[in-house]
Amino acid sequence: MSLDLLAILEDGLFAAIAAIGFAAVSNPPRKSFIYVPILAALGHMFRFVLMSYLSFEIAVASFFAAMLTGFVGIFFAYKARYPSEVFSFPALLPMIPGMFAYRSLLGMIQFMRTTDEALRGEYLNVILSNAITAAFVMISLGIGVAIPIFIFYRQSFRMTRAREEERR
Repeated sequence: MSLDLLAILEDGLFAAIAAIGFAAVSNPPRKSFIYVPILAALGHMFRFVLMSYLSFEIAVASFFAAMLTGFVGIFFAYKARYPSEVFSFPALLPMIPGMFAYRSLLGMIQFMRTTDEALRGEYLNVILSNAITAAFVMISLGIGVAIPIFIFYRQSFRMTRAREEERR
């Protein structure tokens, strides 16, 4: 197996493990635990490929990965007869840019603790660049996953209604 393929699969595996944890916290139906890790792995691997091999920026790659997650989540919702949000949102959580947010907060702490004007300027640059990157990635994830939901708005209601009719 190629080293590149191994890196892609490793990225997907770790995203799947994280998504299972995020899904468990939100208490979804048991059936969703089959779909959430698959969806997270697909989305995260797609973002990894876009960033590593096609040189996409993280916000743009996150947008397209979130769209893929949304479209595949709609398909899984159709199969499982649950709202697509049950699958899509826990699958997106591993793509949240925690390191950028952490660096931004760490820069804020360092900014407040120093009195050297040159260092304050550097820390301000760290704060702004990391906070803006984190914000744009979060916005990209939200918009990217929402587009498929809006496109298939009527179908998503039919999917959940079919589930309710089966229960009767």
